This record gives sequence, structure tokens and C-alpha cells, in this order.
Amino acid sequence: MNTDFSVAAHWRGDFDEVGLRQWAENLRKQLHAPQVSLGLVFLTPKFFPHAKALLEILRVHARVPLLAGCSSTGLIAGESEMEEGDGVALALYALPGAELQGFYFKQSQVEEANGPGYWRNETGIEPEQTNGWLAFADPFHIDAESWLNGWNEAYAPLPVFGGLASGIFAEQTTQVYLNGEVYEEGGVAISVGGDVKLAGVISQGCTPIGETWTLTRVEQNLIHRIANRPAYEVLVETVNKMPAEEQRKARGNLFIGLVVNEYLEDFHRGDFLVRNLLGGDPQSGVLAVGAMPRMGQTMQFQRRDAAAASEDMNELLGRTRGQLGDAKVYGGCLCCCNGRGKNLFGRASHDAQMVQQQLGGIGLAGFFCNGEIGPVGEKNFLHGYTASLALFVKKQ
Repeated sequence: MNTDFSVAAHWRGDFDEVGLRQWAENLRKQLHAPQVSLGLVFLTPKFFPHAKALLEILRVHARVPLLAGCSSTGLIAGESEMEEGDGVALALYALPGAELQGFYFKQSQVEEANGPGYWRNETGIEPEQTNGWLAFADPFHIDAESWLNGWNEAYAPLPVFGGLASGIFAEQTTQVYLNGEVYEEGGVAISVGGDVKLAGVISQGCTPIGETWTLTRVEQNLIHRIANRPAYEVLVETVNKMPAEEQRKARGNLFIGLVVNEYLEDFHRGDFLVRNLLGGDPQSGVLAVGAMPRMGQTMQFQRRDAAAASEDMNELLGRTRGQLGDAKVYGGCLCCCNGRGKNLFGRASHDAQMVQQQLGGIGLAGFFCNGEIGPVGEKNFLHGYTASLALFVKKQ
């Protein structure tokens, strides 16, 4: 692991003040940089009663000027994904020349927001003062979709990466953290500005099938016609053209991909916003989807399974590595859907290991989410079954 600019570790024990102090100090010593710029922390619900004390220990003993994160039932550190058991994941980042600012927001502000000026005024940050955002939010007490729509108005095309916390599902309790504060609702957003930008990968776990089409009649979330033909008919034809084995894999795993930026000359993996295919009616020819598509939009059917998700992640990581060229990657934050991991891939640590293999051993921490945040095209969306990887990169 590159310890010049970032380090990450996983604490497996109980809450132990002396042990945690030592652990934080040791992690800080591993970072070969004069100072920490940012700390990201993720912890399991067992630590809820001790969260405030824990944050203070980490801030003081790892010497972290800005600490943010949230709770989760599954943690990521280095190349390991810990989907079971209790613990704390902590990453420390040295980001030379970065201008970082943390901001807490709540549901009442989401309801109040009225146009792009609102969030700029609340954060005190104009679009030209930031290169992007890292965000963690509680899924139970905040309308994350509405918040993200407002944030897009204020800051798009700047990227937002992150995810929605998980915790004690039966009690609908999660936590989000900013510096020494513990919040059981709302969200935190970290502005990354100055000499560091955010790049990354949004892997929605699908592979495209068939060809691209144009939507010719839609009504809210119902697609009536594709290329002037009944939508259901186009779907059936697409599936029937696939080899028998591919058809078997597609059963129950079909989705729709909607192009976000129609001005591209060609459409590739990563240009589509993947959404659920909720159902279809052979009589009327209508498909219901988990989105609000628009007439004239380009679409392509998608298949999601372990092989497709692995292929998607691998290809997007490779493309990102190529786009970054020799730009310095300081570290990363990986937010994975609860539906990925062992449930999807049949083995632990699939996504984290793939990131490390492709990007060469970066300091990486993250968590398993109730929803992932990330850009497709020039807008940010809430996703499912997705791996959202944010990379801190030297701005060139």
C-alpha cells in the first residue's frame, strides 16, 4: 500500500480507549507525510454508544483536522471487505494543496431549498471554489433524492461521490459523523477544492445487451413505444436474439439503461443510468421502469449478475486508469451496495481487491451502503447495486 499519501486500517476489537489510542497513533505513524488533511471513518452499530468518544480519540491521536464518515453493517479497508462482525474502518489522507470544508445538512434544509443559490448560500461555497463533493447521509430521515437534485442545481457538473449509511435496520437508526459530532439524521458533505480533484468509477453492475434504441412514446415511468414499436415487443426480441445461456442468465436480471448525455457521438458502458425494469404487459406493449424517461432519449437493455458486475467494474477501472494517465492518485473511498459483496460475487472483497489491483495499492476505506451516490454524465444520481469509488487526484 502506498503510505506516502494515504493509509487505511480495520479495528476488530471492542471499544477500548487505550487500544484505540495506540491504534490511531500507529496508523498516523504509517503515513509518510508531515500532516493529515482528511480522515474518513466508518463503524458498525456496536460502537453507537461510544461514537462520540471514539471520534475524539481518532481526531486527537491520529491528528485529523477534518474527520467525516458514517455507520455501516459492513466495512472496507485496504483490499478487505468485512461484511460481518464489528469494527471500525479508518483512512488517513495527506492531500497537498487541497482546500477541504465539511458541512452538515438536514431534512428541513432539503425542504427549504429553492434554486441553485440556496445551497451555495448555506455552504458558503460557490461552484468555482470546489472540484467536487464526498457525501454520506442517513437514508431513513432524509429525502436523499431531493437533496441530490438540489445539489445538482447548485453544483453540477461537479461530481458527488458517496453513499447512504446502514445501521440498525429494525430501529431505522444510522449515524453520520463530522469532526466530533454524531448525528442520527441528515448528512455530511465534504467539499474537495484547491489542488486536489475527485475522479472515480460508478459501476452499476450491468452489461449492455442488444442494441441502442430511441424512446418514441413515454408517459411518466411507462414506456409505450421504442423506435415506434411496442416497447414490450422490442424487449422480447432483444432477449430472443441472445444465446440460450445468456437468456437464462437474463431471467429476473433485466434492467434498462438510459443515456444521460445525448450529445456523445457513441454510447459506451458508463454513459447509461441503470434503473429497474419493473414489469411489462404483452397486451398493451408497455414497460414500467424505475425512472422518469423522456421521449427521444436513447436507451439500451442491461443484464445484471456477478459476471456482468465484475466485467463492468474491471472495464471502468481500466478506463479511469487510462484517463488519469500519470496524475497522482492520493487515495480513495469505496461505497458498495449491500447487495454486492459475497451475496453477488460468492466471495469476499471482490470490489476492494479489484480497485487495488488496477490502481496499485492506494489507501482505501469505505462501507456497504443503503444506496450509492455518484455521477453519470454531468449529473449526480442515487444508485442501487452499485460500487461508487471516489479517488483523490492531484489536479493538473
